[in-house]
Amino acid sequence: MITACNLFDVLTASNRGRLPFLIYDKYLGGLEKAIKTMKNQSVSSHLSSLRLDKGEMIIDIDGTVTTQPVLQHLGISAWPGRLTLTDHALYFEALGIVSYDKAKKYDLSADLKQVVKPELTGPWGARLFDKAVLYKSISIPEPVVMEFPELTGHSRRDYWLAIIEEILCVHQFIRKFHLEGVGQAEALSKAVLGILRLRAIREAFHILPPHPERLLTFNFAEKLPGGDLILEALAELLPSVDAESTKNDGGYSSEKIEKNGLYSVSAVATMSNLGFMFTKGSGTTDELGLPVGEVLVGEWTPLERAVMQSRNNFKKLEEAQATIDGVKVDGIDTNAAVMKELLLPVIQFAKWLQFLASWEDPLKSATFCTIFSYTIYRNWLGYALPCFLLFIAVFMLCSRYFNQAKPINEVRVTAPPPQNTVEQLLTLQQAVSQVEELVQAGNIVLLKLRALLLAAFPQASERAALVLILVAIIVACLPLKIGVLIVFLEIFTRQMPLRRPSTDRMTRRLREWWFSIPAAPVVLEKPKEEKKKK
Repeated sequence: MITACNLFDVLTASNRGRLPFLIYDKYLGGLEKAIKTMKNQSVSSHLSSLRLDKGEMIIDIDGTVTTQPVLQHLGISAWPGRLTLTDHALYFEALGIVSYDKAKKYDLSADLKQVVKPELTGPWGARLFDKAVLYKSISIPEPVVMEFPELTGHSRRDYWLAIIEEILCVHQFIRKFHLEGVGQAEALSKAVLGILRLRAIREAFHILPPHPERLLTFNFAEKLPGGDLILEALAELLPSVDAESTKNDGGYSSEKIEKNGLYSVSAVATMSNLGFMFTKGSGTTDELGLPVGEVLVGEWTPLERAVMQSRNNFKKLEEAQATIDGVKVDGIDTNAAVMKELLLPVIQFAKWLQFLASWEDPLKSATFCTIFSYTIYRNWLGYALPCFLLFIAVFMLCSRYFNQAKPINEVRVTAPPPQNTVEQLLTLQQAVSQVEELVQAGNIVLLKLRALLLAAFPQASERAALVLILVAIIVACLPLKIGVLIVFLEIFTRQMPLRRPSTDRMTRRLREWWFSIPAAPVVLEKPKEEKKKK
């Protein structure tokens, strides 16, 4: 239900929405091949080497062919091996001299704050090739990176990333809604069936869809807007399966199903018909299957309503994302020019305030100072933010009313002169140097404040303490509005012709006092290198 439309879109992508029989027949052949492959993996000798838990089922294996290995990166080292995904965990077996070493297990079912995402890899830790998956959890000391080498593209990595995320998402779904027994088996069956459909597409057409996660139920629901409502509607069906199955001792009669209405066949029954069994509390089912959702004629079920609403929102999200992709530009100088143009009103407002504070036009500065001081004195400053928000809201409503069916005016930016690669590298180096200088200045300020707090320079600490005591007494004795008014007048009138000489002298003394404060000492220690046991 959740991914049916996406599957149809993938099958009809090359025929403008039409599904020829040849393509559908090819898809069914790929589905049959994927089912046989998964069955063979479930009964192979590979199970004994992994030592799987009871009821754990193998979903896919990669790295068995020497020309297409899976590389596990730990730090700067990389080890080839075999990767196995089950419905509960991920296993990696490093390739030894004669056979595979003992498998390392990376749990996907427990709540270990797992993070799975694409990653860049390369020789000696360089980040060059986008062909890897990163796994991180609180159960391992450092992240593990699995690389899937291939000559062109990264479809192999995308496939494994999608199916690993699907298993991770289905277990998050199980934990969130406290599913057990048949309910848990039903959720796992839906995830495995989705992976089988994705493998069928890959086997039949030898390509991976552009967005493989859209064919996987729980992975796609996590990325959909309103996907949590879809999962809630789905979860409302699954506990009833478990409850009803305990009443009937694992069986359903046709009389009961006919009495309660029409029901769709469960995923557990489908997996059972295909020859797969979940032995972890899945219960038993007869050939009719379990009732997992009513089929309403002429109406939408809660799950269908949630899916349709989410799809509509997803289309709007895609349209918005398309506009975002269309306005992205390359180059530091070009992005800086765009940002400067967008922030032009703010920059102009800041320049206007700076002009008033400079007292170049005494009449305008005095008028602004009088109005703002009166506003502070009458306690009207608290209404400034609500009035600003109200002004923005009225402006938006007026724009909507007067600009109906009119396109938004484009932001016109004067493009900077083109730069070659060397000039771009120099610009980047200059920007990094400026950031480094800012960080250094910030560290110096923090170290000087530390020295003041610890009285490393007693005279400066005494002066700072006396100033803080005086400020504390003033704040405690004066009303808040008077304190704010004094601070505003002190800052705004510094550049008045009458106060400018005294302001310059005070600024000079403060600068000399600040420069005389020593910084607290810093010692850089080398990290202790622990030898990794392989």
